[in-house]
Amino acid sequence: MSRYAITPINKTSAGKRVVGTTILTAPTPNAFNDVYIRTTSIERLDKLAVDFYNDASLWWVIAAANNLGKGTIVVPQNTAIRIPAASQVNEFLTQTNRNR
Repeated sequence: MSRYAITPINKTSAGKRVVGTTILTAPTPNAFNDVYIRTTSIERLDKLAVDFYNDASLWWVIAAANNLGKGTIVVPQNTAIRIPAASQVNEFLTQTNRNR
């Protein structure tokens, strides 16, 4: 699911289409389904997303969960990372934007 799939598209008074704001927060930790790893070399968030979600475009889920990705998708060596359960990705995004 695209992180913008549920972003509202609004119209201005002049009839111009504008995209609303999508709020992205970290998924709630789930002790039973989340995966925790420690990088042994430099990693990239998009490659981790492919490994765990089969979708490079979901790199932002891992970034949000770990407060990473501000200006770079590179994860330093020896960093502990929480990988939210794939089953939670759509749920947390929908819930966050429903409650804004």
